Amino acid sequence: MLRLEFMRLALAAAAIVGVVAPAVGFFLVQRRQSLIGDGIGHVAFAGVAAGILFGVSPVLTALVAAVLGGIAIELLRSRGGAAGDQALALVFYTGIALGVVLISSAGALNVNLFQYLFGSILTVTRGDLATIASLGAVALAVVALLYRPLAGTVVDEEGARVAGVPIGALNIVVAALAAVTVALSMRVVGILLVAALMVLPVSAAGRVAWSMRSTFFLAMAIGLASALAGVTLSYYANLPPGGTIVLVAAGAFAAAAVVGSARRR
Repeated sequence: MLRLEFMRLALAAAAIVGVVAPAVGFFLVQRRQSLIGDGIGHVAFAGVAAGILFGVSPVLTALVAAVLGGIAIELLRSRGGAAGDQALALVFYTGIALGVVLISSAGALNVNLFQYLFGSILTVTRGDLATIASLGAVALAVVALLYRPLAGTVVDEEGARVAGVPIGALNIVVAALAAVTVALSMRVVGILLVAALMVLPVSAAGRVAWSMRSTFFLAMAIGLASALAGVTLSYYANLPPGGTIVLVAAGAFAAAAVVGSARRR
């Protein structure tokens, strides 16, 4: 398998996404905002559609749309008077409706669109990998730099606010990081499945970890293992890579749930 360049590129891209997605998803799960990734993914779909319609890079337009969508969700939730689920629903349905309209206008309801919806990791090029690696490095650098204040808001948001932590700005940063994660994961697991890779490894880690920090690092390890195992299994079993990666992550969650339950007994 490793003698094939497209598989080496696929494994490298999967490894990056497998680490970055749980690292960002950790803060969403801990704050009970797991579905934000899914909502941002539907806004990214509108970005892809806009890119196809106007002849611009769909990855670039998806990134811009996802970041704007993530910030919009946070602003609607914190300053617009809308509850979290209402803000998410508003952006979710607006994004998917706009995407459908733009795709229809472009006449592009074809296989090229499906690679963004469901992933097309086996067609990742060196240029794609460079983009994925660059965005992933930025996301991980921001998480590493802001880990302490972000973790503090998860543990006690009101206490962090009293201590002078800029809660509003950090919430927007988390939303932007989720948007970047969606954009870099499109070619690996697809817009419709990326939220699962942000949530499942974190949920699995939470069943067996012994602290917040251990949950964070174990989630990244599970995400990495799921991504690499999913790509490998899809190659030998002739299965769709994106769906296989998510199913492996779901299997990891099921196994962790069993282990955690047995340990509590």
